[in-house]
Amino acid sequence: MSKYVPSISEAEWEVMQILWKKNPITANEVILSLEGRVDWKPKTIRTMLDRLVQKRVVGVNKNQKVYTFYPLYSQNECQRAEAQSFIKRIYGGTLKSLLVQFMEEDSLSEAEIDELKSILDRGNKEPSTTNKKQASK
Repeated sequence: MSKYVPSISEAEWEVMQILWKKNPITANEVILSLEGRVDWKPKTIRTMLDRLVQKRVVGVNKNQKVYTFYPLYSQNECQRAEAQSFIKRIYGGTLKSLLVQFMEEDSLSEAEIDELKSILDRGNKEPSTTNKKQASK
């Protein structure tokens, strides 16, 4: 991954889901969007927004009367960073170990296994972005 994505807590993911759907957005709009999904007080949500700004996961536009917040990383970038962190912590950085565990526990359907095989076959035929960059040097 080319840029470091700070770690996001489970609660912060809830806030980020709102920001990825609509941005820029005010703190009050985030609070209203989370109403019914979580039982947090508005002050808690504002604290999480502040924490995400401090982590540099969320940006804030202070040029208006009401501050607006927007994500600095895409949902895909955050998901990828979280997945890599999980695989590193739990499986020693080896994706193969994760896949083997799912296969051994019958957690994957035949259709899912076929889809993974297809993805792996495509991956082996197409050089990765990293390999393309190295080849061009």
